[in-house]
Amino acid sequence: MATNAEIAGRFEEFADLLAADDVEYKPRAYRRAAENIQAHPVPIGDRVEAGDEQILEEIDGVGDAIASKVVEYVETGSIEELEELREELPIDIADITRIEGVGPKTAGKLYRELGVQTLDDLEEAAEAGEIREIKGFGPKTEENIREGIEFAREVGQRHLLGEGRPLADDVLAFLESLEAVERCEVAGSIRRWRETIGDVDVLVGTEVGEDVIESFVDWESVDSEIESGPEKASVRVGEIRVDLRVVVPEEFGSALQYFTGSKDHNVRLRNYAIARDMKLNEYGAFDVSTVDDPESDQRVGERVAGETEAGMYEALGLPWIPPELREDRGEIAAAESGDLPDLITRDDIRGDLHTHTEWSDGNTSIEAMVDAAAALDYEFYGVADHAEGPGIVGGMGLSDTEILEQIEQVREAAAASEIAVFAGIEANVDADGEIGLTDEVIEALDVIVASPHSALDQDAGTATERLVRAIENPAVDVLGHPSGRLLNERSGLEFDARRLGEAAAEHNTALEINANPRRLDLWGSAVQAALEEGAPISVNTDAHQPSTLEYMRWGVHTARRGWAEPADVINTWALEDLREFLH
Repeated sequence: MATNAEIAGRFEEFADLLAADDVEYKPRAYRRAAENIQAHPVPIGDRVEAGDEQILEEIDGVGDAIASKVVEYVETGSIEELEELREELPIDIADITRIEGVGPKTAGKLYRELGVQTLDDLEEAAEAGEIREIKGFGPKTEENIREGIEFAREVGQRHLLGEGRPLADDVLAFLESLEAVERCEVAGSIRRWRETIGDVDVLVGTEVGEDVIESFVDWESVDSEIESGPEKASVRVGEIRVDLRVVVPEEFGSALQYFTGSKDHNVRLRNYAIARDMKLNEYGAFDVSTVDDPESDQRVGERVAGETEAGMYEALGLPWIPPELREDRGEIAAAESGDLPDLITRDDIRGDLHTHTEWSDGNTSIEAMVDAAAALDYEFYGVADHAEGPGIVGGMGLSDTEILEQIEQVREAAAASEIAVFAGIEANVDADGEIGLTDEVIEALDVIVASPHSALDQDAGTATERLVRAIENPAVDVLGHPSGRLLNERSGLEFDARRLGEAAAEHNTALEINANPRRLDLWGSAVQAALEEGAPISVNTDAHQPSTLEYMRWGVHTARRGWAEPADVINTWALEDLREFLH
């Protein structure tokens, strides 16, 4: 089965190779189609396989030509035109363009000038000083490319949470349908909701493990079997590896705790146990106070817990610790002292303050986006299309005149809606921390999200002061995606999160967790540091169409990784309190 992410990935590659070949216009159309396919709420591959090709007519940006390619890919596993492009430009385009500053056009030029096809080729050319000799490059560009190769190699081995978690949900749904499965849950980094994952880890409690494994490797969604045995199996679904482990039901809780991790959390917890004459492992919690050699066997001592995960913590006198907190950032000490946070949930969210429409680079009208927000039972919703400024691709930012015109339309949409609708803008934080809006525009707006989109290679000190200046600007309500990173594509700005938190607390400016799964910016540790300084947080989707309002799921779990409680997040506040904050 071709997943939405897999199909979208082919059109992203199409766009990159066309851009590398200096083709105009087409790449943008393919990227738009890829984004909408990725975000579509229905599994497109399943529907096309079942003969329902009309599903493609529902997807904005998917015309007849692209639709025929989707059908071709679902039916054959390849697209002839894409294969021809790959032969013409045999470039590992996804790997090479992960290097900051190396886009498809640059990758194409490096191939034509130096024959660069892979990261190894690129590294060899950089080490030999060949890149600086190409017109328009130079020593500085060559050095930046050389330094970015290690990052590109590292991220190339990981998948976005937004790609892995939907697959994990499908795996769980399949396993839960098996009569032999008594309990099942994801484990590893995906259960801790890390922004990227290596693979999907799944744990099953069953008395007939071999039957479950046989059913798992025969699942219709599996593309290939990597390995299988009596207790575990690994398969590949699309581009993602899925690892299944089966245990007896009475050891499910201890195995779930052990395989969820993180490694640092588990080491800290085991040491906590040792100090109390206890032994923890994947088989249970054991009282070893009367045992001469606790390391003589995995199951030595009196087993006091293991059937449930909560019991593993209770055996140590601790409350259950939510998976998102298990990163060894003080969670065990907080559990011991009774100070674990009451974490935010998706149900606490009352609205979204950073979204886009067709006025800039979104795909839908203001009215349609407002209706979609109302359908989520939100109490408020904010339009924040791009203003003109550095880093906005394709001239999609709005001029002052256009902003004022849009505000009028937002007011009309608000008058027709049952929810509060804020007229906002996403202003650009330039290299000096300025946002480039006139007083007239600032006065007319309800909410200003200020985000960096350019100069993302500044050093940490310069970047921190730049972002602090934006936070200190009395017009700015929310500092949007502070690092400007794109996961697996560019690392973005480094900064002192505590310094940002101090400034945000002092100037009543919210720091954004951008819930787009390609960003998740801020991330858990940065959120935690900012909250410790008293900063308010805002969780926003940066949605460009109605379906991507569902990105809020990723943002909420990222907030949980940062120890955020509902009161810390302005999206949970009562409308009158939010209005006061924005004013």
